[in-house]
Amino acid sequence: MNLMKLSALELGKKIQSGEVSVMEAVCDAMEAINAKEEALHCFITVDEAYAKKRAEQVQNSIKNGELKSLLAGVPMAVKDNLCTKGMRTTCGSKMLEHFIPSYTAEAVQKLEQAGAVLLGKTNMDEFAMGSTSETSYFGGTKNPWNQNHVAGGSSGGSCAAVAANECCYALGSDTGGSIRLPGAFCGVTGIKPTYGTVSRYGLVAYASSMDQVGPVAKDVSDCAAVLEIISSFDKKDSTSIQRPALDFTSALIDNVEGMKIGIPISCFDSELDSEVHNAVLTAAERLKERGAIVREFDLGLMDYAVPAYYMIACAEAGSNLARFDGVKYGYRTEAYEGLHQMYKKSRSEGFGTEVKRRLLLGAFVLSEGYYEDYYLKALRTKACIQNEFKRVFSQFDVLLSPASFSVAPKADSSLDNPLKMYQSDQYTVSANLTGLPAMCLPAGTNQNGLPIGLQLIGNRFEEKKMIRTAYTLEQAMRRKGEKNHVKTV
Repeated sequence: MNLMKLSALELGKKIQSGEVSVMEAVCDAMEAINAKEEALHCFITVDEAYAKKRAEQVQNSIKNGELKSLLAGVPMAVKDNLCTKGMRTTCGSKMLEHFIPSYTAEAVQKLEQAGAVLLGKTNMDEFAMGSTSETSYFGGTKNPWNQNHVAGGSSGGSCAAVAANECCYALGSDTGGSIRLPGAFCGVTGIKPTYGTVSRYGLVAYASSMDQVGPVAKDVSDCAAVLEIISSFDKKDSTSIQRPALDFTSALIDNVEGMKIGIPISCFDSELDSEVHNAVLTAAERLKERGAIVREFDLGLMDYAVPAYYMIACAEAGSNLARFDGVKYGYRTEAYEGLHQMYKKSRSEGFGTEVKRRLLLGAFVLSEGYYEDYYLKALRTKACIQNEFKRVFSQFDVLLSPASFSVAPKADSSLDNPLKMYQSDQYTVSANLTGLPAMCLPAGTNQNGLPIGLQLIGNRFEEKKMIRTAYTLEQAMRRKGEKNHVKTV
């Protein structure tokens, strides 16, 4: 029936009206997964029996008038670092290959309360450490547009699954661009909300001060609808923020008259691909045509964002991953003599190369003699970048930039050069360092048919302005025929 080609809201309306049953939607998703997974590897775990049982429950609740959400009954997927009770959560790592949580992450629970049907857990870079989804212990995810290219990371499985029409929407996590980068590479839309807007309870932590859960979907409307459901104050999360006006769908307005859009000229350096450059300028023109005031500006300190991010993220990762020692849960080596050897061998065998690299870097920057030279300087740099963005947002409502300096690179091209992989986050990490909301949206394809992604950054707690700008731009591109719809693989 090709129901997965519909947006989440389109399918939800058909389910609510009785035109389509929840079971039909789930079966259509499973058919797509069974046909494409061998080639794409978007999922680590698919639970067809659970999804069909859940479909029956949701259908009955809709019939009884208990579930009225337009996302009720719509099949979705969840990144495999969000805990799901009774369904294994691996973080793409051998360390947690057989781990089955006893509770469900708050964001997932919010969606289930609205009637979402979980299909399974999506592939990811191990413990969210990577930009290509190639560091997964279970094998990398391929880009649905061209399987010779990466899907991006670390939420590559979620973004590729949506792009390949294996599900209608998915949840990802974003620590330094992990939703926006794969979203750009796979031609889908994704949102990283203001830090603290969505509960991190049940999210396996990488860098706690920057991790944030967000939606991945086929268009801006779906993303806004999902974000509206998962956003709330949660006392179980000490970083959760109590904030009003979480009705993000009210910002789906095709009008940016008088809004001030800023374009950081520092993004247009020699590394930026010319076709990506042109896509940003074209988007700026579309916003001008709709009445926006678009100006270029100089955003200082951006050269320091990537090194500051990796210093802080790796330091926090060292603390967060210390719990995986083979004692209470997770992988434990088979042969060892004594407790210390068990620790060493379990962690050495359980973690992959990229995770070990970042744990070593984190240990180094926190070590005596280097703490002040590296970690404290990174924190000071973070504070300077935050102040710089405060200055910028006193002049602009929303910022427009590339999501990446190029389209999706070829598979295996960056794993041997980690510094190159780290630099691919140069346009995205600032939003995580500052806690600002940011999103990606597709802006057509390049001459080889690969998606080009744009990034929008909003001021703190001003997702609505960002969503309004994105929706206006999306509608303008559709009218001009510039936006390619989600690819059928």
